[in-house]
Amino acid sequence: MARTPVVTENAPGAIGAYSQAVKCGPTVYLSGQIPLDPVTMEVVSDDPRKQVEQVFTNLKAVCEAAGGSFADVVKLNVYLPDLSHFPIVNEVMGQHFDEPYPARAAIGVSALPKDVAVEVEGIMHIES
Repeated sequence: MARTPVVTENAPGAIGAYSQAVKCGPTVYLSGQIPLDPVTMEVVSDDPRKQVEQVFTNLKAVCEAAGGSFADVVKLNVYLPDLSHFPIVNEVMGQHFDEPYPARAAIGVSALPKDVAVEVEGIMHIES
């Protein structure tokens, strides 16, 4: 099965040797998004809520570039250096996703790139 990179200017460009997402058949593997403004490539704010909101805005842009939407997301992994921010993730995620919600894991980590408060990656399945 062919692997096709997904690229959009509406989400931050890759800052390393990876693609924003890779489509393989009906499955799309979404790379981790951190709260970067796609135009300036700077962290949007020190405020954890604004960071979480930007991460989901970025993920949405990548999903759309791949031909899907949040309704097609089946799995998310959320990385947080401070697990006390998890309620913010739940609240913001609830504004973007409808039931049935994707499967999800929340992982506490020691640090993230650019010292951000959150990173989210996922898997999307697009029906033909």
